[in-house]
Amino acid sequence: MILKTPELIDGDIFSDARGTLQFVNDFNLSSIKRVYFIIHPKTETIRAWQGHKIESRWFYCVKGSFSIKLVKIDDWDNPSDNCKIFEFDLEENTPQVLFIPNGYANGFSALEKNSKLMIMSDYTLNEVQDDNYRFESTKWVNWKK
Repeated sequence: MILKTPELIDGDIFSDARGTLQFVNDFNLSSIKRVYFIIHPKTETIRAWQGHKIESRWFYCVKGSFSIKLVKIDDWDNPSDNCKIFEFDLEENTPQVLFIPNGYANGFSALEKNSKLMIMSDYTLNEVQDDNYRFESTKWVNWKK
């Protein structure tokens, strides 16, 4: 089942004498067709805004932490300045997957140097070549706060 609103899928951590296990067992990977990683060496770097009408994505913080913001796009040619903002923080020591459904734009920045984000998609690059929409980084959020 594909959700229509952003959602955090919680995991958990188990530790014993052998080490620590982090997991997100409620995350169903059957829709995933592509995986890639983004590393932010600096906290000043902002990646915003990129949206998709068709493609859905899932974010998982592998290292460090990220501030992630999402907006539901109301008009792809001229989106409102007042789109609702959804805010999430992902951290390496809190196993969670953030689901971003199609119809949303995302922006993010690292909260720690050298943070690493794993991004998963339900389409290959060849399937969604024309499904990449970009908006000015300052359109909905003042990232410099």
